Amino acid sequence: MLKGKQSWLFPNHPVILSTGVSGGPFEANGYLSDDFDILHDDLWMGKDSYEQAHRLLLEEAAQTALQKSEIKPEDTQFFIAGDLINQITPTSFAARDLKIPYFGLFGACSTSMEGLALASFLINYQGATKILTGASSHNAAVEKQFRYPTEYGGQKPPTAQWTVTGAGVALVAANNNQPNLPYTTSATIGKVMDMGLSDPFNMGGAMAPAAADTISAHFNDLGRDASYYDLVVTGDLGKIGRETAIALLTNSGWDINPDKFKDCGLLLYKENQPVQSGGSGAGCSATVLYGHLLNEMKKGKYKKILLVATGALLSPLTVQQNETIPCIAHAVSIEINGG
Repeated sequence: MLKGKQSWLFPNHPVILSTGVSGGPFEANGYLSDDFDILHDDLWMGKDSYEQAHRLLLEEAAQTALQKSEIKPEDTQFFIAGDLINQITPTSFAARDLKIPYFGLFGACSTSMEGLALASFLINYQGATKILTGASSHNAAVEKQFRYPTEYGGQKPPTAQWTVTGAGVALVAANNNQPNLPYTTSATIGKVMDMGLSDPFNMGGAMAPAAADTISAHFNDLGRDASYYDLVVTGDLGKIGRETAIALLTNSGWDINPDKFKDCGLLLYKENQPVQSGGSGAGCSATVLYGHLLNEMKKGKYKKILLVATGALLSPLTVQQNETIPCIAHAVSIEINGG
C-alpha cells in the first residue's frame, strides 16, 4: 500500500524471525561486541584474500539466521543482499553457496534497509513467506577499493570514517502472531541527492542531505514526527553527518531531540578506537540493527524505531573522473509487541 509520495505501509506486519551478525577483530573491541553472534580475531579469517573473508562474513551471518529459526535454505524463497565490492561479488558468491533464489542489490551503505524494505513488501503482499536479507562490508577489502590499501598507512582526515568489518542478516517472515518479535510497519524509499560534494573522505557530510530528505518524507507521508519513535537511527553519517542532518531537519521545521537521534557508526565503536568521524560501510547499519538494536527491543528498551540507512553512490571510477557524490537513504520503521 502506497502512502503519500514515497512510502509503503505493511499492515500485515512482517516479522523479523531471526538474525545473524558476524564481525571482525576491531568490532570485537567495540561497544557492541556482545551483540555479535560470531567474531573473528583477524581480518584474514583463514582465507587467502580479504574479499574471500568478506564473503565468509555474509555466509556465516546468513547461516546463523537460518539456524536460529530452524528454517532450511530450501524453505526460504529469496535472498536479497548486497555489498560494496566490484559487482557485489562477495554477496553473489555467498548466494551461490546458499542456493536460494537471489536478488543482488547495490545501494552502497543504504543496502541493508533497501533489502529490508523490499523483503517486507514481498512478505506483506504474499510474494513470499520467508526471505533472507542483509548487507556486509570488510574494512581491508573496501578501503583497498575505494581509497588505498590499509598497508599503505596513509593518514586520514578527521572527516573520514572506518569501514565496518561485519555482516548482518535477517530472516523476514509472514506474521503468525508470534510474541516478542520485532516487525516492520512501513518503509520510505529515498531519492538520489547530490549537493556537489566530491571529497570521498567526507561521506557523512555528503550523505546527510539524503538522510534528512528521506526522514522528512517519512514524517510527511505517514503524518508523524520524531516523537512517534523511541529512536531515529541513521546508518553511518558519523559525527559530522549526524550534526548536519539534525541541523537540516531542524531548519525544515522538525523538532529533533538529539538524545533520540542516533547513528550506527557512532554506536559501534569506543571513544579510544581510531575511527575518526565514526563507522561506515554496508555492514554498519546491518550489524547494529540486526544485533544490538533488535536485542534492545526484545529486552523492552525500545518499542518503535526508525532505521535510516544512508549510502554514497560513488565508485573508484567516478572519483577518478572528478564526479561529485550522489547519495541516497532508505528508511524502515520497526515495532515490537510485548511477550
